[in-house]
Amino acid sequence: MGDTLEFNEIYQEVKGSWNDGRLRFSKQNVVYKSSKTGKVDSIPAGELNMAQWRRVCLGHGIKLGTSTGHIYKYDGFRDTDFEKISEFFKANYKLELTEKDMCVKGWNWGTAKFSGPLLSFDVNDSTAFEVPLSNVSQCATGKNEVTLEFHQNDDTEVSLMEVRFYVPPSQADERQDPVEAFAQNVLSKADVIQATGDAVCIFKELQCLTPRGRYDIRIYPTFLHLHGKTFDYKIPYTTVLRLFLLPHKDQRQMFFVISLDPPIKQGQTRYHFLILLFSKEEDINLTLNMSEEDVERRFEGKLSKNMSGSLYEMVSRVMKALVNRKITVPGNFQGHSGAQCITCSYKASSGLLYPLERGFIYVHKPPVHLRFEEISCVNFARGTTTTRSFDFEIETKQGNQYTFSSIEREEYGKLFDFVNAKKLNIKNRGFKEGKIDEYSDSDDDQHDAYLERMKAEGKIREEGNDSDESDGGSGEYDSNASASDSSEEGEESEDESAKKKKPKKVKVVKEKKERKPRKEKKQKDSGGPKRPMSAYMLWLNSSRERIKSENPGISITEISKKAGEMWRQLGKDEKEEWETKAGEAKRQYDKAKKEYKESGGGSTSSSKKESKKSGGKKDDKKRKSAGGDKDRERGGGNDSFKSKEFIETSEESSSDSDHKSKSKRKKVKPVMMNVIRQTDRP
Repeated sequence: MGDTLEFNEIYQEVKGSWNDGRLRFSKQNVVYKSSKTGKVDSIPAGELNMAQWRRVCLGHGIKLGTSTGHIYKYDGFRDTDFEKISEFFKANYKLELTEKDMCVKGWNWGTAKFSGPLLSFDVNDSTAFEVPLSNVSQCATGKNEVTLEFHQNDDTEVSLMEVRFYVPPSQADERQDPVEAFAQNVLSKADVIQATGDAVCIFKELQCLTPRGRYDIRIYPTFLHLHGKTFDYKIPYTTVLRLFLLPHKDQRQMFFVISLDPPIKQGQTRYHFLILLFSKEEDINLTLNMSEEDVERRFEGKLSKNMSGSLYEMVSRVMKALVNRKITVPGNFQGHSGAQCITCSYKASSGLLYPLERGFIYVHKPPVHLRFEEISCVNFARGTTTTRSFDFEIETKQGNQYTFSSIEREEYGKLFDFVNAKKLNIKNRGFKEGKIDEYSDSDDDQHDAYLERMKAEGKIREEGNDSDESDGGSGEYDSNASASDSSEEGEESEDESAKKKKPKKVKVVKEKKERKPRKEKKQKDSGGPKRPMSAYMLWLNSSRERIKSENPGISITEISKKAGEMWRQLGKDEKEEWETKAGEAKRQYDKAKKEYKESGGGSTSSSKKESKKSGGKKDDKKRKSAGGDKDRERGGGNDSFKSKEFIETSEESSSDSDHKSKSKRKKVKPVMMNVIRQTDRP
């Protein structure tokens, strides 16, 4: 047997809901880590004094008790796990794992026993059910009756609101009322917040971002009291998961973030994070409302009676000592501007994204904290509106996706190196259009697809600008076509051009590919035989009603999916029967089609198409001939009186048309000529 035992998908009951996680037994301790919150419960092996194996709703469970009075229950084990867990406990913990049966009679009378943080209701010395007293929010008494009210959990569809116990009068001890004794035992372990005594210290008018407003924070030994103008919140320290101290990008302010589970409630709104904003320049002198001996005994040197310093330092120091949790600060990450955060947008508002040593946290609306262990992959996506920014997408193992958009392009290299160094799975290293399958998690890999994409787009823009400038005076210029306004100047320009010929500027034009004519869709012949069905479709038509009857309320798409699964599971013999039927139907179709064609079917539609084509060609010829006649009429019918320059340019344009497309013909500048018509001559 090894030094450790590990189990996955082990469940722990938290206020009426089952949270899964991982449980590990080692020689030193028992460790349970929740998959939902990441909270770790560690039980030292020396404190274990009780271990029970029980049959519960989720298979089998273990109930562990410690010498400090705490009870831990974990469910989700298999029946075969009992032997190896029992042997491990005997060998390493010197503790016997005993089997305990639960009462399933369904009786509603029995004996109430208080054992540590649990209220156990027993019937004939067998436990019927147990109530964790930490789930009790209120306890009310009546005549021979005690009512327990419970904290509500937002993650559960159905919640237990209250339980009432009838306590019969006792004749043994008349000095103490049994109802009051029952209620005192409940309240001693219940999670009922009672502001008894003075606060340890008070911080006045602190700026709170969530929930929004200014609050007085009163620090009590077991809970935190936020007192505002409109609302009050009482936060037990047991609900605090993590503490964060984060510098603002302007280097003049600090965020102090408190992560809560369960969250504080205001109507239908839930606040999972308490965010305080401090100025670095604000100082305070703080005096604790305790004696120096009590401070030393309670906090063991973490706090002193009189302290002074920055306000954010005092608040974080006091919270760390009372909650007994470490404060998380940003790691070694530094952005393009030297800050430890990145400006971005999440949903509709702008905020700051902090890459931490073990996760990401976004401040502030709404706040988001993502641990590396719950991240499935990340993606660097190109911005949708501009190339000056990009999006950073995070996908969790639960299937949720978080998109942080409008991140400056200069931050890309720093963030990419950070993600690479943390060995996170990168889905895509650049833009959305191109799918890059080949990537490496090593830090030595310097390939940056996003940067290369930006450079390529810049080159394309530069080439486009250069080509526009080169087109500006030239491409369509012809020296023979240019002339002056008079005929004399035209003759002089011809003589000079013969002596000094300027080189022609040639513009390279890509030839447009001729579009292929669209293929005409085949028209269905309504009079022909119907195509036969496949073996699967024949089987589906015969099995559709049976699938509907076996799965009432099933949709049409679900029928197809279910039928596909059933068809795949059919044996060869069963499929062969339907394939034979499909083959027979195919033969009948071929025979009917042959007879249909021999009888002249299907020829009428083809003759109609040919007539349409021939008719269309005749119409085109008519249009062309009509257009030519009109051109002749406009020209007046005298082709012999065209000028020398017009004839030359027309011959050149006709010769060039063999090499260039119609859209790229030479543009000839208009030339004014002194042309005398024959009819005007004397």
